[in-house]
Amino acid sequence: MAIPHLTRRLLLAALCASICLSSARTNAAEAPKPLRVLLVLGGCCHDYAKQQTLLAEGIAQRAHVEVVIAYDPDKSTKHLNPVYEDANWAQGFDAVIHDECSAHVTDESLIDRILEPHRQGLPAVLLHCGMHCYRSEGYPQKVTPWFEFTGLQSTGHGRQAPIDIVYGEDRHEVTQGLDNWTTINEELYNNSAGHLLDTATALASGRQTTKNKQGEENTAEAVVTWVNDYRNGTRVFATTLGHNNDTVADARYLDLVTRGLLWSCGKLNETYLK
Repeated sequence: MAIPHLTRRLLLAALCASICLSSARTNAAEAPKPLRVLLVLGGCCHDYAKQQTLLAEGIAQRAHVEVVIAYDPDKSTKHLNPVYEDANWAQGFDAVIHDECSAHVTDESLIDRILEPHRQGLPAVLLHCGMHCYRSEGYPQKVTPWFEFTGLQSTGHGRQAPIDIVYGEDRHEVTQGLDNWTTINEELYNNSAGHLLDTATALASGRQTTKNKQGEENTAEAVVTWVNDYRNGTRVFATTLGHNNDTVADARYLDLVTRGLLWSCGKLNETYLK
């Protein structure tokens, strides 16, 4: 017996709805629970008001990550980000991105409060001025607590100029598939100790040529990206790149940071990458 035209339309609509519902359930099952990541930033010398959005949105576009922002509008290097006032500041997060510029917060009890969750295994990402923070007693002559955490100490930088970024031949999983590139005018942080700690591994170097007031050229080279095996096997990814907004917004920079973040959490895979 022939099926009436209206009935056929109803059956087709029901079938389409069933397929769509099944597809939605499949996609929901495939999408992992997003990593919950705290982005700490603020302090001296950078456009953190803009960069908080560039980083949070750029990472979320690339990976299943929910970025919670702790932005401190204070422009000094002596101000502690208010998020650290709570002893349990890191509770509920899968990783922390340290992008603050707080060189003259030197109280070791405060530094210990910041480092304690990482000493207990909480993964971390360190960006740019995060390498210049928390210069406690003994800096830069000895391995201070923050230097142990970063894996490489830096004390400053020269004039801004483009930096040629070269990834090592023995590719780490963080840099797999990434191409060498050249930044816009950027700051090349020095490697003050001359080398990484034994716990750290270099992933990329930066080469920069600048001119002094007399027009004389100077070429410098430094490690700009690395990973560090901190206490209790805590994974730390670090890069000194990221001073200017155009660099932070660069897809190549965001790809690197996102991969470093996922690696630190042990989630650098197709499940978490979008």
